[in-house]
Amino acid sequence: MSQAVQDFLTCRRLAVIGVSRARRKYGNYAYRELKARGLNVVPVHPDLPSVDGDTCVPSLERLPTPVDGLLVCVRPDKVPAILRQAAAVGIRRIWLQQGAESADATTTATELGLSVAQGACILMHAPPVRSIHRLHRGLARVFGRLGTTG
Repeated sequence: MSQAVQDFLTCRRLAVIGVSRARRKYGNYAYRELKARGLNVVPVHPDLPSVDGDTCVPSLERLPTPVDGLLVCVRPDKVPAILRQAAAVGIRRIWLQQGAESADATTTATELGLSVAQGACILMHAPPVRSIHRLHRGLARVFGRLGTTG
C-alpha cells in the first residue's frame, strides 16, 4: 500500500467533491458509505443544497471547519482546478477516485506538493472494507495493484 494511501486513511474528516442530484452516482455512494463507516464527511457541490439530508457546502473555500482530506469523484478535466482550490485552503491529502485521474492532475498535484492516492477505489481501503470491495481488494493484492501515488 502506498504512502499516499496510508496517509489518506488517517483522515477522519473528509470533503467529498462529486456528490450530485443523481442518487446512484458514485460520489453519492462513496459519501454514504464513508459516512456509514464513521467518518465525518462534508458534501461539496456548487449549487446542490443537500445530499441525503446533509447540507452541501458550495466550495472548498466555504468549508465551515477544516478537513483532513478530499475525495474527488469528478471528470478528469475538472480535477486540476479542484487541486489548486484544495491547496489554497490547506488540504494536502487527496484521493482521486478511479475515473478522476489524468496526467494533468498528477502534474498539478506534484507542482502543489500534494499527497495524492489514486489508482484504486477508496472503498477498497477505508475500514471496514465490506462486500464486493473486500473481493476487489483481495484480487488487487493477488495481482499486485493496491493503490498508487501520483
